[in-house]
Amino acid sequence: MTDKELFKHLSYTRKNAYESMNEEEKREMFELCDEYREFLNEGKTERECAAKAVKMAELCGFKDINTVSSLKAGDKVYKLNRNKSILLAVIGSEDIKNGINLVGAHIDSPRLDLKQNPLYESDGMALLKTHYYGGIKKYQWTAMPLAIHGVIFTDNGEKVELNIGENDDDPVFCITDLLPHLAKDQMSKKMTDGIEGESLNILIGGMPAETEDIKEKVKFAVLKILNERCGITERNFLSAEIEIVPAFKARNVGLDESFIGAYGQDDRVCAYTTLKGIFAVKAPKKTAAALLVDKEEIGSMGNTGMLSASFEMTVAEIIEKLTGKCSLTDINTVISNSRCLSSDVGAALDPNYESVSEKNNAAFAGCGMVLMKYTGARGKSGSSDASAEFVYDIGKILDNDGVIWQTSELGKVDQGGGGTIAQYVANLNMDVIDCGVPVLSMHSPFEITAKSDVYMAYRSYLAFYNSL
Repeated sequence: MTDKELFKHLSYTRKNAYESMNEEEKREMFELCDEYREFLNEGKTERECAAKAVKMAELCGFKDINTVSSLKAGDKVYKLNRNKSILLAVIGSEDIKNGINLVGAHIDSPRLDLKQNPLYESDGMALLKTHYYGGIKKYQWTAMPLAIHGVIFTDNGEKVELNIGENDDDPVFCITDLLPHLAKDQMSKKMTDGIEGESLNILIGGMPAETEDIKEKVKFAVLKILNERCGITERNFLSAEIEIVPAFKARNVGLDESFIGAYGQDDRVCAYTTLKGIFAVKAPKKTAAALLVDKEEIGSMGNTGMLSASFEMTVAEIIEKLTGKCSLTDINTVISNSRCLSSDVGAALDPNYESVSEKNNAAFAGCGMVLMKYTGARGKSGSSDASAEFVYDIGKILDNDGVIWQTSELGKVDQGGGGTIAQYVANLNMDVIDCGVPVLSMHSPFEITAKSDVYMAYRSYLAFYNSL
């Protein structure tokens, strides 16, 4: 063996996923990503994603667990939690006490929420007050077309689903920004202070009602439109859940169409590939489960977040319908013997901003699915830090299936960082590692992913579901 051959054998070199794929795999990749773009367009909120997941699951033979009295190997069931999170399972032939193979992603994304009393008139315009959700750069949300999604209840209790701004003939909405000619003071501020949270107000109307009896004529005109179109009054906003999201659709990016650009890819790219993975599972030995949760972007709190007891309760229900009984010891045994891929995105190295990354330990777009042994901030704060044994086991599963993968951390040590649901899964005494798709422009209204990485994420989850 020459020194060159020996060096190649001893050293590690990251692979480009595109260069490692044959023509059949590339065809499958493009088909998968075409479907993924449709998923993004139809699921811009956690409610819409959960509803889409139910439709997809039922087409693949999954049944609502509430409709079945018992379970056996090969059964496919799902449990929907408050229309915002969902667990899907394919029952394995092996005793469930040996654990399950779980992949968990989140379906909420950074956005703007309407305040509970949002509508007001100022200077001849009607606007809506918002409160941003999750980590955003506020300036990125100005001067762009926005859509209104959500649910609102009428006075008689009728649930109205809002979706305005997505169809070509729909109006869109906007947060205005200051012209550069008058922005001297604004542009001298730090980027974090250039746009204030209380200035993220949505322009919704400007034509006054034809009346002399009302002072706020524009607000009155908007209320009339909302009442005629949706049957709602201003008071109904008090109990509503209404989200403001970008109005544009997911698009192919690049002359070679090698990237996808869209809102909400953190973390719906992992949610989609998690779903596609479990739908492709046929007859697993270990029970395979996919968990899509809400509230990750704001700390996983609430009854639809990972910190809810919903996951453990659903595991208990599965055990009881499989075995006829379920004790606390049974639940603890199943969970302790289980393994989890925390299916969340990583930060792809950006050629325009290389200084925030340490290249040897950064994720590269196009180089496959990324494993992140730990996340957290600076001193690994908020990280579960997967064990060497578990990282090795997952790497071996991926290698045996021909998956192209890489590892990374979230930026330079002192640069910052972030967290996922992995720490909360680990707190249940389960082996877990973060595993997902590298993203450019993460948390922006238009995030970028490489199609090869989307495809390899799907392959990763499927290989994991089928593993022992």
